[in-house]
Amino acid sequence: MKTDIENLWVFALASKSFRAFSAESIACTVLLVALTCLAMTFIYWSHPGGPAWGRNFKNIIPLLLKSSKTKPVIPGPRGLPLIGSMALMTSLAHRKIAAMARSCNAKRLMAFSLGQTRVVVTCHPDVAREILNSSVFADRPVKESAYSLMFNRAIGFAQYGVYWRTLRRISAAHLFSPKQIKNSEVQRREIASQMVAMFGTHKEKLAIREVVKRASLNNMMCSVFGRKYELEFGASMNNEVEELKGLVDEGYDLLGMLNWSDHLPWLADFDAQKIRFRCSNLVPRVNRFVSRIISEHRTGVEAGKDEKAPDFVDVLLSLQGPDKLSNSDMIAVLWEMIFRGTDTVAVLIEWIMARMVLHPDVQSTVHDELDKVVGRSRAVNESDISELVYLTAVVKEVLRLHPPGPLLSWARLAITDTTIDGYHVPIGTTAMVNMWAISRDPEVWVDPLEFKPDRFVARDGELEFSVFGSDLRLAPFGSGRRTCPGKALGLTTVTYWVASLLQEYEWLPLDENAVDLSEVLRLSCEMAKPLVAKVLPRRSGVKPSSAQ
Repeated sequence: MKTDIENLWVFALASKSFRAFSAESIACTVLLVALTCLAMTFIYWSHPGGPAWGRNFKNIIPLLLKSSKTKPVIPGPRGLPLIGSMALMTSLAHRKIAAMARSCNAKRLMAFSLGQTRVVVTCHPDVAREILNSSVFADRPVKESAYSLMFNRAIGFAQYGVYWRTLRRISAAHLFSPKQIKNSEVQRREIASQMVAMFGTHKEKLAIREVVKRASLNNMMCSVFGRKYELEFGASMNNEVEELKGLVDEGYDLLGMLNWSDHLPWLADFDAQKIRFRCSNLVPRVNRFVSRIISEHRTGVEAGKDEKAPDFVDVLLSLQGPDKLSNSDMIAVLWEMIFRGTDTVAVLIEWIMARMVLHPDVQSTVHDELDKVVGRSRAVNESDISELVYLTAVVKEVLRLHPPGPLLSWARLAITDTTIDGYHVPIGTTAMVNMWAISRDPEVWVDPLEFKPDRFVARDGELEFSVFGSDLRLAPFGSGRRTCPGKALGLTTVTYWVASLLQEYEWLPLDENAVDLSEVLRLSCEMAKPLVAKVLPRRSGVKPSSAQ
């Protein structure tokens, strides 16, 4: 009996304790946890560079203790608690980052936080070389959209290693080598002729960017898929080209968006920006489109196939042994080739033509050079480009003032702890190079805001300035292991097509409105307002027209 009574007292005491714990104690515990989280959030945020840098206790503890042995801290804005400096990556990010680096006196190296992502950025050519040529930064951070769109298995985002080196070697040998660039000269000439005819005969206003984008898409379709199409608009346009253009435009828009879920993992389940949803709708369409072309190559039923000129699909299908790609990897590689080879050419050509309209004296000098080298009796050939020194300088000057990828498009990722410019940079840090800021730095360039192509005209005894990554004062295609593999092909295409358009026409403002050089940053930095221009023929047989 006594034992039962004792048990009752035990249960009563436990019940009373539980009631007390479930009310006041739980409230106190929740409050304590909330205050602790708030305090930690403030501590993280107080670190230079913001919360992502403060989360690294290797950084925060010495800073709190004010140890004399503390390593130098990378300067940078704190931003806001939790989200850091996400606002820097909205709108014209390259301009905002450059302004912030100046205000923080951190032009050489600045730290900031994108949510939980640690980021460093440089606006100095020496530090840019240190980052881009370092083996530590051989990888890229893979965004959710890039992963969803299969780019993690293509050259752009694939992890550095055997697979990436294999893709790089294959593309260099069979698509971007000097021999292959020379072999594809005929198709670029045909497309240039179609562009010239379209601007001269089309009754409606045509957006220069749209015409060149369509031309670039046709060019890549021929090189990669072996498809040849006429440059057409409206109802006469080929359905396959229209379908692919829609796929490229959608992918371009998705990759160009700042996805908050990439940097704030607790938002990932919500897909508030609908990026995951849109990717899931796009990828099956891409798979069907590319798989159909691969299947046609496999069965040999593609219409109009030239057996003497294998395209890139044929090359991939012919691979054997360790180089052989799975079907899904092949789709990813082919999709990226079309995607990356289409837009940048169009964006750059529009900027060049805008500068030609805005600076008639420069355009006149280019015309004089064309008359001297080519004459007016024939069209330009690619073999003429090496003698068009001033036109080449114009292209480089436009690349300096209007780089299509002002932040070199895609960042780098530190695969180990490293030291940059004397500062400790931990593993997992994203590194950016603000090429736009470097190319407009008055400490690097004389009169950096002035459009002066003569600065790139080599004087007697001088070497020609290379934009392919050897001189980080201007490296729009990047440098090091992750430099753009198609830079030679892209620059050849741009220079030749611009020469063709300027050989045939004089480009003038359509009305009294000046050219608007306002920018909009998507995946590339484009003109916010499409170029409006009037074209007057320079050679006989070309009708005057207007282009928008």
